[in-house]
Amino acid sequence: MKHAVSVSLGSSERDKKVEIELLGQRVSVERRGTDGDIAKATALFTELDGQVDCLGVGGIDLWIKMEEKTWNISAAHKLIQGVKQTPVVDGSGLKNTLEAYAAQTLVAELGAAYAQGRVLLTAAIDRYGMTKSFVAQGYEIVFGDLMFALGIPIAIRKFSTFQKVAKLLAAPATKLPISVLYPTGDKQDQIIPKFTKWYEWATVIGGDCHYIKQHMPDDLTGKVIVTNTTTPKDMQLFKQRGVTHVLTTTPVLDGRSFGTNMMEAAITAVSGKNRPLTNDELNEMLAELNLKPTVHSLS
Repeated sequence: MKHAVSVSLGSSERDKKVEIELLGQRVSVERRGTDGDIAKATALFTELDGQVDCLGVGGIDLWIKMEEKTWNISAAHKLIQGVKQTPVVDGSGLKNTLEAYAAQTLVAELGAAYAQGRVLLTAAIDRYGMTKSFVAQGYEIVFGDLMFALGIPIAIRKFSTFQKVAKLLAAPATKLPISVLYPTGDKQDQIIPKFTKWYEWATVIGGDCHYIKQHMPDDLTGKVIVTNTTTPKDMQLFKQRGVTHVLTTTPVLDGRSFGTNMMEAAITAVSGKNRPLTNDELNEMLAELNLKPTVHSLS
């Protein structure tokens, strides 16, 4: 049996282990949270090196990828400095392949009412495939990167402006500490309403689940959420606020959707290539597996 493990900086309360079958192979899929403890995460990556078929990095990305440009996130790479044998992925491959069909899946599953609309993307540079899907669909977009990632209350309204700002800020942002870039540990459970104007403006709210929850208001009546890494508790929180549908970009396994890094680790493990897969290789395997974003009704 193949074994894929995601080591996450997030809460250990979200840990889960399941066995699934991919392309005729059994694979154990496991998430291990370290509650924001960087030293613990670093030690666990080193301990698991050579013991599993693929490792996933959860709670932080290894790279920022936009078009043909890639920036290394320094603090994240320090986590895996002791990994010498096992391939390591951060989910960016699936973010640029599987998530590239997010907007089109909404139209296919929910109908023409979602052929156009307004979408708040909490951190568009983190989900560039998702971003391009909404751009291609013709949605009116608020790019929330400055607000959600850096706390700067400026909404970007044009894709061209977002691209310029992202390229300008990507390099210095990759030198920031993990605590600035992403909520970890107990902070993942804190909800402090902020930027409410843009939650209310949007018909669809897309991005990382922690970013969406971090500042969401009590009332999200009629909204659709596009995200991943959802637990039953997350779904209940969305339902209580009036969300009608949640699209998870990764499939639900045993009651929850795992992060893109976890699913990419599982796919990489069964590929047998012992290295991260290219986007073309991922697209080929996704087609074989018939994996696609899934819409869940909360009403």
